[in-house]
Parts: sequence; C-alpha cells; structure tokens
Amino acid sequence: MSQMKADICVYLRHLRMKVLFLILITACATAPPPATAPFTIVLGIAQDGGYPQAGCNRPDCAAAWRDPKLRQRVASLAIVDPQSHQRWIIDATPDFGSQLRTLDEAAPRAEASPLLDGILLTHAHIGHYLGLAQLGREVIGAHSVRVYAMPRMREFLTHNGPWDQLVTLHNIEIAPIEDGVEVALNERIHVTPIRVPHRDEYSETVGFIVRGPSRSILWLPDIDKWERWSTPLESILVRVDVAYIDGTFYDASELPGRDLREIPHPLMTETLSRLAASPMLARVRFIHLNQSNPLLRGSRPGVVVARDGERINLN
Repeated sequence: MSQMKADICVYLRHLRMKVLFLILITACATAPPPATAPFTIVLGIAQDGGYPQAGCNRPDCAAAWRDPKLRQRVASLAIVDPQSHQRWIIDATPDFGSQLRTLDEAAPRAEASPLLDGILLTHAHIGHYLGLAQLGREVIGAHSVRVYAMPRMREFLTHNGPWDQLVTLHNIEIAPIEDGVEVALNERIHVTPIRVPHRDEYSETVGFIVRGPSRSILWLPDIDKWERWSTPLESILVRVDVAYIDGTFYDASELPGRDLREIPHPLMTETLSRLAASPMLARVRFIHLNQSNPLLRGSRPGVVVARDGERINLN
C-alpha cells in the first residue's frame, strides 16, 4: 500500500510539471509580439530650474528636498523608434543624466548603437541646452552626437565656450534646421521646427511638431503671449493629436514683486479661456511649469498637466 501511495505521488508530480509546461508554452505562443510602434515619452515637465529650484526654502520645497518623489525634472521629450532602436530627445536639460538613464530603462539602445541618434534644441535658455556639457570630455566624451539647431543657435554653440569645444572635439555634430522645414529623423518619424516669439537673447526659439506613421504631437515649452505669435494657436492644434504647450505660470498672482512682462509666458488661465469653447482644448497637456505654479503640486478641473514618464504612441 505504501509503495502504491509513493507511485501515485510521483505520478502527480510529473503530471503537475507537464501541466505547468503546457501553460508556459501556451502563454508564450499567445503573448503579443514586442511593440514596434514609435512613441514619445515625457522626461520632465518643470521650468528651467526644475522643482524645487535652487535656494527655495518654502515648506513645499523643503518637503521635496527631503523626498525625491516630490521633485520634478526640467521639461524634455524623448522620441523612440523600437523597430530601428533609434532614440532622440528634445532639449538637453540640466537633468540630462537622469533623463538619459530613464530613456535607457524605457528603451534600451542596441549593442554598438550611438548614445543618442540626435538632440533637437528649442532655444538657448538654461533649461534647454546646459545638458550638452555632459557630452564633453569631462563626462561622457561622446562621439559625433547629432544636435539639430536653428541658425542663431548654431552660431551660439560654435562661437561660445565651452560649447565650441564640443564642436571642435567632435563630441557633437551640428545639423542645421530651418523654420517650417520638415526633417526626416528616419523613414517613420519626421519633425518640423516651428518658430515662435520668445526672449531670443542668444538664439531664436522653436517648438517641434513630431510626426509618426499616423499620429503627431506638438512640443512647445516656451513662447511669449499667444497674441504675439502671427500663427493662431488653434491652427497648430488642429494639425496634431496631442499638444504639449507652455504652462509656466497658472495666473498673474504667482510672483508678487516680479514684472511678468519680463517673462511673458501665456498664463494657463489665458490659454484655458482662449480654448474654452474649442474642441482643441482636449488635445492640450501643459508642460514647463514653474515652481510657483500650484498645478505642479495639485490639480484643477479641466486642466491637464503632463506627467513625467507618460507615453504617446505615434502609430
């Protein structure tokens, strides 16, 4: 009798292993293939100084210094084509190291592939190009990373240190772009720089329309008031599926004692009022929030703030 029980136990163990094996084979056979659709991923949503900004000792800033989960990185966007294993980013921010790490985790580069297939620069304010320094001999020592830049931005990089050293040492290779002229990043992804009015002390300022096989997005972190732009905002929104736009300030009460004419971003309240009766509002996601903006720490009905890490499928 004891031998029979032992034989039964052995049989059941073998049966259980066969069942588990069949389950595993079935799961593998029915698992979806690896995603090959190109996509974008948000790598940060804050204004140039990030959150909390240097020197901020407000209670919310103190809490964020203590808890990294409360912090926000400077606005940047990655563009990924999993099929070709290519990766680009818009703007090289002061958080470049952290953002590159996030990109490596979300879309690992193929063996022997370049660090990045390109960096697209919007303009020469500190939150948008300082990360280029990480490509130099002091850190990565990169080789010929392509940097897409408008004419004045190209001049700025090639004639001012330390950026000119990146050029002479071939850490970067500058690729010219022009207002309104579409550029093919590869066969499936195209970008178009759109020039906008801004405080252009050192370079012009652009946003980018990123177009995939069937969907497109707008990335526009900086602009002066909408009425200073000769192109109606609505005429751009109708061309894209998702629009990431300047949300630096929520309203005029945020910076007491500061003249907002010196930093004339469109207020969120102005944008929301302008688009209140338009179906285009559903496409808007705010980025580039200053640390004074209350929506960096909370929410308001009808206002969508982008999230660090969110993805948009371009298929």
